[in-house]
Amino acid sequence: MRRLGFVIVMMLLWLGLAVPAMAQSPDPYAKGPHIAITLSAESARPAPGGTVTIAYDAVPQPGWHGYWQNPGDAGFPAKLIWTLPPGVTADAPRYPVPTTLLIGEGADALQNYVFDQRFTPLIDLHLPANLAPGTKLPIRLKASYLVCTDQICVPEKADLALDLVVGDGAITPEARAHFDAFRQALPKPLGATATYQRDAKGLRLAIPYPASAPLSDAYFFATTPNRIAYNAPQKVTREGDRLILETQVSKPTDGPIEGVLRIGRAQGLLLRAEPGAVPVPAGQAPMAAWLPAALLALGGALLGGLILNVMPCVFPILSLKALQLARGGVDEGEARREALAYTAGVLSVIVGLGAAILALRAGGTAVGWAFQLQNPGVVAVLLLLVAALTLNLAGLFEIPTPRFVDSASGASGAFATGALAAIIATPCTGPFMGAALGAALVLPWYAGLGVFAGLGLGLALPFLAVGFVPALRRALPKPGAWMLHFRHFLALPMGLTAVWLAWVLGGEAGVDGMAIGLAGIVGIAAVLFLVGERQRRGLGVGLIGLVALLAVTGATAWAVKPQAKAATASTGPQSFSEEMLATLRANRKPVFVYFTADWCLTCKVNERVAIDTDAVQAAFAKHGVTTLVGDWTSGDAKLGRFIEAHNRAGVPLYLYYAVGAREPELLPQVLTPDLLIAKAGG
Repeated sequence: MRRLGFVIVMMLLWLGLAVPAMAQSPDPYAKGPHIAITLSAESARPAPGGTVTIAYDAVPQPGWHGYWQNPGDAGFPAKLIWTLPPGVTADAPRYPVPTTLLIGEGADALQNYVFDQRFTPLIDLHLPANLAPGTKLPIRLKASYLVCTDQICVPEKADLALDLVVGDGAITPEARAHFDAFRQALPKPLGATATYQRDAKGLRLAIPYPASAPLSDAYFFATTPNRIAYNAPQKVTREGDRLILETQVSKPTDGPIEGVLRIGRAQGLLLRAEPGAVPVPAGQAPMAAWLPAALLALGGALLGGLILNVMPCVFPILSLKALQLARGGVDEGEARREALAYTAGVLSVIVGLGAAILALRAGGTAVGWAFQLQNPGVVAVLLLLVAALTLNLAGLFEIPTPRFVDSASGASGAFATGALAAIIATPCTGPFMGAALGAALVLPWYAGLGVFAGLGLGLALPFLAVGFVPALRRALPKPGAWMLHFRHFLALPMGLTAVWLAWVLGGEAGVDGMAIGLAGIVGIAAVLFLVGERQRRGLGVGLIGLVALLAVTGATAWAVKPQAKAATASTGPQSFSEEMLATLRANRKPVFVYFTADWCLTCKVNERVAIDTDAVQAAFAKHGVTTLVGDWTSGDAKLGRFIEAHNRAGVPLYLYYAVGAREPELLPQVLTPDLLIAKAGG
């Protein structure tokens, strides 16, 4: 009540003192109007029975601002009183995304939703169908609005007029361009329902939003009045394919909450939230809520890391290092120090990689385990590293101090060996790892890091056990000539790992990229052969050898480039245009058209589980179906008009044009592969 009284007093002061102050002073406040408003129509000759869009174009003077449809804690929106010809009706204005203006501090602060730059709401007028061509349509509007600075508010009025004539609905190119720009500034329909939940801590909104979609300066502007506390801070957390927005309640009322979610500068989404369960963000949930899942994920990570040791990429390194502890002369203290150092090396890499993944996801980047392998340059470096290890195990050369694999170099060598084992293990995914690491990405960050540490501990566990359990060391075969043959044998699984990495590189960079990687292996092998010759003469690697190795590795990583995905003539998605669609239909081609946006979760799910599947693409190729895709992320006005023409306010929109059909078939908003395959074959 105290805040309400404060608002009322402020409004009375503004309204009561503004006029005398303006009358007695020649300062800029006396020069009105402080918002210049003009009306314009998209078509000066609207068609009978059609709709004509009117622009309420408002330009505030510098330092002044007008108000959004919900002004927030103070102010009021423009009041529009239309005088229209008989039968003509006007819709409510559609506003662009506003900005916030916070006045004061603490509990008595006022949060207002305002426009301090040019803003243009759009209003649709609907004409009756019985109007005769040439009929004059006088459009009159009385607008009452409040305009303010940070010190004073002034109520103003504007009498606006617009004269139209019933005609053919033609739109000039200039008017089209202006209204396209106005429409692009309007918030777009989200296309999915959000949920909200109230509890003792306030209000939480769960909003479907793809993890890969960009997001900046997020803020929820409620159009449903008096449901949220406008001056309360809003906290937005990204959790996978949704946003969790937390704020305070104004009045604990049930029913839907509507509003606009700002997702970037002057970009917003219209959304509607229904009551429902909304989880507390993982980082804020009480321990009892996530501890069972964390313990289960930790167990899976430990087991998955343990299984990694028998993978071809890790087993050779572990085997040789474990056998080295069985050599004579290693006391208990040294064995334990090496085991701990090896474990520290593994954990430093695995936990460091986990921290990078969690940090990137917190910043809105959709990444997961082994995300670095999506970069062909990284794959090329790993390929050359594994090839070098293969040649080392085969006896071509010896790795100098610190000796990573085949020598006892104390704690420093054990640490390096553990780090190397972890690096080589990152491309691998064993049983139990997928679920465990998936859980780590939605747990609180510290619990997620614990799961990654569990994976590293599982990877290090066999060597840790050998170092701390003398009986295990005694059970290992004693060193002898057989170890040389065993070492040469271990070159086989390491070489197979290199073959697999070459295949991965080919998938990312194409045949040319794979050829560059193989050429890099030849270059590395040539340098290492010379290094081995020097070592057999009692010499070291030498500065030239080290520089040559780095040069070959760097050149290979730089030379491989991601392969551009080739689109087939029949099935490769092409950018939508009405001209392209008309050409394809004139050539009697079946066409599948879909409209999507980066922020549309339903769109992205349909693309992943239906449109982009191999079975659907094969069916499209078999039956000659061409795919056109319209990207509505930025609100392209041409696409918007096409979408509206098919009775949809936003995306997703899926249309199938069969050969010879006069109109497209409107497909459901949730697609399945079987549905698309049936359409292609129909």
